[in-house]
Amino acid sequence: MNRRELFKAAAALSLTQTALPKAAFADTPWPERNITMIVPFPAGGQADLAARPVAHALEGILGKSVIVDNRAGGAGGSIGNAAAARAEPDGYTLLMTLSSLAVLPEADRLFDRPVSYEVSQFAPVARVLADPTLLAVPASAPWKTLQDFVDDAKQRPGQIPYGSSGPYGTLHVAMEMFAANAGIKLLHIPFRGAGPALNALLSGTVQALASAPGTLKQQVDDGKMRVLANWGAQRIASFPDLPTFRELGYQDVEFYIWAGLFAPSALPARIMTRLREAMALAVKSPDVTKPLETAGSPVAYMDAPEFSKFVAEDGARLIAAVKKIGRVE
Repeated sequence: MNRRELFKAAAALSLTQTALPKAAFADTPWPERNITMIVPFPAGGQADLAARPVAHALEGILGKSVIVDNRAGGAGGSIGNAAAARAEPDGYTLLMTLSSLAVLPEADRLFDRPVSYEVSQFAPVARVLADPTLLAVPASAPWKTLQDFVDDAKQRPGQIPYGSSGPYGTLHVAMEMFAANAGIKLLHIPFRGAGPALNALLSGTVQALASAPGTLKQQVDDGKMRVLANWGAQRIASFPDLPTFRELGYQDVEFYIWAGLFAPSALPARIMTRLREAMALAVKSPDVTKPLETAGSPVAYMDAPEFSKFVAEDGARLIAAVKKIGRVE
């Protein structure tokens, strides 16, 4: 064997050795160990509401523990989203996140900040929830109607504080969309997630909050909060008497807060198929349907192909809204 043939043989051996682990990985049963489901917010918000019953149902279907990991680092969910984007695409790190997924990279660009992740780094697996956002105020607040709130805000520009899950998160964008259309200026107080923002509303630290029905219903039923308007195109069953912003004359104010499961985009097809099959079963389980219906946020399931299209269309609409809102703190 001459030198050229020797080098060819060595190169071929090296390639074979490199390919073996990948081939072995492709044939490895999944899952073989526990799975982490990152939620980029503290407990108490819409993503957490979706994650916990889904994780419990998946454990029974997949036969391995699914551990909910609340990455409550603030930044509207950007920190947790970015952590999931950097994860190995092996099916052992998943992400349950909100509609702000598409907004946050655009907000980074708006402020000339480094972009922490791109939506293209994720593969949509399944949508779990999709609810219109509701405007809540403390039960002790003087505003009985949305018009009362708007009139007061016009008298005191920048003085009524409202909470959010972080800059350009779902709750922030919804409120700024409303404020822009109403011609009012409010005082934005960002928190690490919807749960802390909800607690701030209960304690009186803030006076308004845009949030999902599932995180508000118990507080409203207990007489601790009042809801003034619904960001959806239609009224909802859990708050049938609550008017929409459109009904009240704000035709361009429409916002939905959805929660969905994602995986890194390079996830092998066989694992994605298994995940989709497991999610299709999970969302039918009473362990998932009952707590979500009780919370007033019934399952709004979409499988991966339909969910992917939905994410692209909703993301484009929200990015356009953020560009219209512009740079706000």
